[in-house]
Amino acid sequence: MEMVPNEENQFVPKEIQNAAEEPRVLCIIQDTTSAKTVNERLTLNLPASTTLSRLYEDVAHKAGYVNGTFDLAWGNTPDMAPLEHNTEMSLSDSGFEPGGKRNFLQLTDKDGEQPQIASDESGTADSSGLDDSSQERFIGPLPRDSTAGCSGDYSSPSYSYSSILNKSETGYVGLVNQAMTCYLNSLLQTLFMTPEFRNALYNWEFEESEEDPVTSIPYQLQRLFVLLQTSKKRAIETTDVTRSFGWDSSEAWQQHDIQELCRVMFDALEQKWKQTEQADLINQLYQGKLKDYVRCLECGYESWRIDTYLDIPLVIRPFGASQAYGSVEEALQAFVQPETLDGPNQYFCERCKKKCDARKGLRFLHFPYLLTLQLKRFDFDYTTMHRIKLNDRMTFPEELDMSPFIDVEDESPQTESCTDSGAENEGSCHSDQMSNDFSTDDCVDEGICLDSTGSTERVLKPKSLLTFELFSVMVHSGSAAGGHYYACIKSFSDGQWYSFNDQHVSKITQDDIRKTYGGSSGSRGYYSSAFASSTNAYMLIYRLKDPSRNAKYLAVEDFPEHIKSLVQKEKESEEQEKRQREIERNTCKIKLFCMHPVKTMMESKLEVHKDKTLREATEMAYKLMELEGVVPLDCCRLVKYDEFHEYLERSYEGEEDTLMGLLLGGVKSSYMFDLLLETRRPEQVFQPYKPGEVMVKVHVVDLKSETIASPISVRAYLNQTITEFKQLIAQATGLSAETMRVVLERCYNDLRLLYVPNKTLKAEGFFRSNKVFVESSDSTDHQVAFTDSVLWKLLDRHGNTIRVLVLLPEQSPGTLANRTLCQKLGVDSDVPFDESKGNRKSVEAILEESTEKLKNLSLQQQQGSSTSDSQKSSDASDFEHIESPTQEADSNSSLCVAADNRELENRIRATAGSSGGASSDPENHFACEERSDSEVNNDRSTSSVDSDILSSSHSSDTLCNADSGPIQLANGLDSHSITSSRRSKAHEGKKETWDTAEEDSGTDSEYDDNGKSKAEAQYLYFRAEPCSQDDSSWDTQKCLVVHVDKRITLAAFKQNLEPYVGVTSTQFKVFRVYANNQEFESVRLNETLSSFSDDNKITIRLGRALKKGEYRVKVYQLLVNEPEPCKFLVDTVFAKGMTVRQSKEELLPQLKEQCKLDLSIDRVRLRKKTWKNPGTVFLDYHVYEEDISISSNWEVFLEVLNEPERMKSMSQLAVLTRRWSPAAMKLGPFQEVILESSSVEELKEKLSEMSGIPLENLEFAKGRGTFPCDISVLEIHQDLDWNPKVSTLNVWPLYICDDGAVVFYRDSTEEPMELSEDERSELMKKESSRLLKTGHRVSYSPRKEKALKIYLDGGPAKDPGQD
Repeated sequence: MEMVPNEENQFVPKEIQNAAEEPRVLCIIQDTTSAKTVNERLTLNLPASTTLSRLYEDVAHKAGYVNGTFDLAWGNTPDMAPLEHNTEMSLSDSGFEPGGKRNFLQLTDKDGEQPQIASDESGTADSSGLDDSSQERFIGPLPRDSTAGCSGDYSSPSYSYSSILNKSETGYVGLVNQAMTCYLNSLLQTLFMTPEFRNALYNWEFEESEEDPVTSIPYQLQRLFVLLQTSKKRAIETTDVTRSFGWDSSEAWQQHDIQELCRVMFDALEQKWKQTEQADLINQLYQGKLKDYVRCLECGYESWRIDTYLDIPLVIRPFGASQAYGSVEEALQAFVQPETLDGPNQYFCERCKKKCDARKGLRFLHFPYLLTLQLKRFDFDYTTMHRIKLNDRMTFPEELDMSPFIDVEDESPQTESCTDSGAENEGSCHSDQMSNDFSTDDCVDEGICLDSTGSTERVLKPKSLLTFELFSVMVHSGSAAGGHYYACIKSFSDGQWYSFNDQHVSKITQDDIRKTYGGSSGSRGYYSSAFASSTNAYMLIYRLKDPSRNAKYLAVEDFPEHIKSLVQKEKESEEQEKRQREIERNTCKIKLFCMHPVKTMMESKLEVHKDKTLREATEMAYKLMELEGVVPLDCCRLVKYDEFHEYLERSYEGEEDTLMGLLLGGVKSSYMFDLLLETRRPEQVFQPYKPGEVMVKVHVVDLKSETIASPISVRAYLNQTITEFKQLIAQATGLSAETMRVVLERCYNDLRLLYVPNKTLKAEGFFRSNKVFVESSDSTDHQVAFTDSVLWKLLDRHGNTIRVLVLLPEQSPGTLANRTLCQKLGVDSDVPFDESKGNRKSVEAILEESTEKLKNLSLQQQQGSSTSDSQKSSDASDFEHIESPTQEADSNSSLCVAADNRELENRIRATAGSSGGASSDPENHFACEERSDSEVNNDRSTSSVDSDILSSSHSSDTLCNADSGPIQLANGLDSHSITSSRRSKAHEGKKETWDTAEEDSGTDSEYDDNGKSKAEAQYLYFRAEPCSQDDSSWDTQKCLVVHVDKRITLAAFKQNLEPYVGVTSTQFKVFRVYANNQEFESVRLNETLSSFSDDNKITIRLGRALKKGEYRVKVYQLLVNEPEPCKFLVDTVFAKGMTVRQSKEELLPQLKEQCKLDLSIDRVRLRKKTWKNPGTVFLDYHVYEEDISISSNWEVFLEVLNEPERMKSMSQLAVLTRRWSPAAMKLGPFQEVILESSSVEELKEKLSEMSGIPLENLEFAKGRGTFPCDISVLEIHQDLDWNPKVSTLNVWPLYICDDGAVVFYRDSTEEPMELSEDERSELMKKESSRLLKTGHRVSYSPRKEKALKIYLDGGPAKDPGQD
């Protein structure tokens, strides 16, 4: 390659000598192979022509690794295949972005093994730090990249570490944290590092014929231990082990206590090992014995029992003490320290036959081989009523002498009363320092002496044999709410301490162990733990020092035969996984499309090895797209394709034997292009696609028939002129280039006429894929301005017309339509129309006839346009305008058409078949339809708002399906937005515009202020035809396919639908149908259909549409003393300027008809509803929009009164009161109190008068929360703020300023009922059940934790009704 110097005298390839400087690629590399380097970044700024192999060399040099022992992968998509090592492909061809953009990479392990550190003069992992005592060391929680932490409030502190060594140097394998399984990993590593447990587990042989290996806990542990000992991976997964526990993926997100897990796991292993050699393994290794005794101080008589334990719980800080114990020895001494029972706590002595002073305590009889100490760092603070963690300092020795704590006394002759609970307490003794909570069940002593000697010998064995050495410290970092576990474990093979922190294993020193003591450098005061480190030891495991019994780890060559075969099996599995990964990293995965001759466009993903040829890849794609037997293989080819722009970028002629890795630019996680499997007929020839060409879809327009043909694909070059482009189109279409008009659609509604002959396609805005319309005719249309031409109008209509499916009402309009029409024509409504004519005609014929009459009307309008200003003309027959039948008719012709439309609709109905049994009473039609539309829920109702044009102030809580059934919204919102603002008085004298009316009422009138139809404003395309069976799943007899310009307003759209619905547009409603048949009503008549798209569905329902100034209102009944105080009644309409009394007058007949409620107007009131809270009482003279703010989809309470309304003035206050009777533990019913002022004294007087409680003994409290302010009878007496020291109700802490507040009152001299524990427990259950049903809180309870369980049968029993 010829090189030329650039400005900086550096040699660059000649191909870029014209550039000021070769583009450079900025690479930022994160080393994720170890915890020490995970926060470091390497930065390289390389020329774009640098090869990938050179990149690997540069990274290896800068990171200090041996090249070829690590991988580089894209940082933003870590699951992708790594970059290739030995390819000469440049960075720019490999997907790197030059020009200062940052390219993030991750340096990762290769094949699960850490990179080798290059040996140079500076050395590698510096081990001198191990002995440098001055260096700050701490083995704390390591930062884990892309792994969820185990708790919310734990953050990794920036500790320094003694040394972070990789797996090959420590020789140990880590465990992957599934999410919050650090506690499990710590315990598993401890068990693995226990020689006796590991060797015993290896000696157990799994019988596959007896159990499923997936659910066998010992087998999965055995597999895990084998992998931990033999795997070459840095860390292995624990998912197989947790699956054997019966856990699902959700368990990975539950953190548990490590001591709890230890207990549960040991119990599960004992169950699984029954009737095997390992049946008693847990007891042999971990179980000890202690004596719980009481000794009479007068006669020496002792009563005792034997208990077993698996761990010893040691108190950190005694209850009520200000200082913590300083060491494990001190805590153990306190554990066995007896207490004296005297005074009221005296013990009844069986020998003395009286109560005597006695001594009670614990004595250790036998220590297990593996001694587990639990430091009880988690406690409960009764001041704050929260769990806390005690971070006080507690030291523990490396060697622990337990001889001071053993009971060496022979069992005394006077020890007559004894109980051996044996294995009844198979866990720890569940006690604090002096607990008496032991099992009293008699049981056989299953405690086992590891010396195989008698009990006397065991008790009297030499104290020198009771020295234990520490080998595992399980550390917790965090708080009582959660945190992170890791383990510090000593290897018995070399005596070295290691930190096992999930996938990271590293060497540590004794200094690091000492730092887990906890506490701070200050004194041990009461508050010392508040300022102490949150990282400290939680569980300690010691092993008895006994050379005759201390085992060593089994070497690989000493494995039993079944373990050797398991090792071989796992090795083969790992090799297979490695081979699969190798195949994956060399497989190109790219989107594949195919225009299938039968199945149209198909999409799939082609996975092809990078070393496969294009010919082989084509054959794979051919089979993938199921073209065998449809198209011959030699009639298919793969081409480069851009699916987003529908652009064929290039074809690969002559490259059939080229490798796919080279064609696609290497193996990548995603490509900037796709592949298309192109097919041809045998007689056709493939057209070559060259890079740089643009694709043009050419639509031929026929002005005479007003049709636009399907597209023809033409390829052109951006530097072609318009004249050359026309010649190219002429060859493809056969049209004349001289009279050709070419229109480019650059984007939606952007039509550009290409008329400059010498202008290039690039200058005109052509891109990869383009769409043009061409027309070549001898008409004079090309002489007028383009925007005034028929061509423009046709294209404009084509671009804006959508296809909508409209479902007509199920109920036939019947006499309703006739009556409406007869009234308009001045005909008596009793005179029926002759509906017998045309009954045998099809729906299609009637619609065709209807369309023809509408065209005639359009022609009449054109002829009469010179004499009538109100009549407009249309440019073409398809641009129809239907005169609204609700207007005052200007001519007989419009009346005739209106009448004919009704007749046509009746004939359509008669042909299609109306719903049988429908009532002929027009009022019944309305009532039935309104009821089915609104009564969809007893509590909530449809919010009649189109969601696409919904303002933020609206809310909706229930969606209706096609059958008007209730479907709850996902968010479960209640529609309780009640507007508090009122329209300014300044606007009242002004003439309101259309937009103002919309803003005020949330809906629009179909008529302007002069009474003219707003549909007259525009003449937009509308064409309806009957639904075919292929068009819709709906009943085709009731369905229309409407082609309509989506710029049409809802008002005009409704008026165009009038002939097909059969009633005026004010008498039907439009519902838009969404997914799952959910519906919303469209009410904003000035909005267009721009939010609709092709094949959207619309349902038409009969019922009165809103007029200007009207609001749809939902009415709920308030039932203060019912379990459900809010019951939905009806949907109704209130109008601006209407008084409350007038609205009640209109509402009561509706309630009588639909709800069977016969109410007197003087015994009902309306009041404000805010969610379920009753608010301001509306007085009869209040006017909507003047005194009461109202909005669309408003909600209001209707309350039935037992007496005439007592609220006469806005200065009065209506309060809901309820008596609390402590002696009976009951709440009375709600009673309303009307106050003339906000005086507390008046409230107390009214309550005293109503209840008979003396004024001086009466106390009251305001209810909390939302109505009905439910509270448990166990809490009300002390939890409420009784008798606040205020004189008025409208100040803190009451703030009773509006009607509807809830007030409880009581007699202060009445004492609460005395309850036994059983009665209190029973009452608590009843109250909890009652309050849960009403949705109110029961009481404060802390975060509930999921119980830790291991399922022996492979999983929890599933509730059959759960699905």
